[in-house]
Amino acid sequence: QLQLAESGGGLVQPGGSLRLSCVASEFTLDDYAIGWFRQAPGKEREGVSCLSRSGAQINTAGSVKGRFTISRDNAKNTVYLQMNSLKPEDTAVYYCAAADVYLGCPMTDVSYSYWGQGTQVTVSS
Repeated sequence: QLQLAESGGGLVQPGGSLRLSCVASEFTLDDYAIGWFRQAPGKEREGVSCLSRSGAQINTAGSVKGRFTISRDNAKNTVYLQMNSLKPEDTAVYYCAAADVYLGCPMTDVSYSYWGQGTQVTVSS
């Protein structure tokens, strides 16, 4: 069974940084498009950034563009989300997900079949 596990969340002050990790088991991450999503209390889940299976395409939400960077380490079968200049409005549970998409990467959660359990990110002073 395909499994994803996120880590790296925590409490950080505004302006700080965190790096989230998404490790896959039972499958190879570069066989799938990988997306990072987040869900804040009382809000719908939203796409943050995604990476195509080839690595050639990256999509990033406007609210985090220039601050968040998605990357992949094939040797470690891990996808990262580097988050810099964090703001209180970035507070949410962050999820990684895998989509069996050959080209590109979707930013809509309905396109993703496999999900991790999520990791909490809290930005507060």
